[in-house]
Amino acid sequence: MVLIPVRCPHSQSDQVIKGGKTKAGKQRYKCQNSDCPCYSFQLDLSYKGRLPEIKEQIIDMALNGSGIRDTARVLKISTTTVINELKKRV
Repeated sequence: MVLIPVRCPHSQSDQVIKGGKTKAGKQRYKCQNSDCPCYSFQLDLSYKGRLPEIKEQIIDMALNGSGIRDTARVLKISTTTVINELKKRV
């Protein structure tokens, strides 16, 4: 049996318990730290559009002149995700 240490990505606390599963079958965790701004989180996201690296790539591609549909097709995410991320940065 292998134990994987789980830390909260927001507060870096190790006071974490399992918190059920998502509809996609991914494990959900709950942070027990009272100072943590986020209560529930997942270690592996099922949708790539929520990753910080993808959000940075959206901005980089927009600055380099790529269109919304082109960005969505290359990164394999929704056009709505691209539009919402660009709206946040304006």
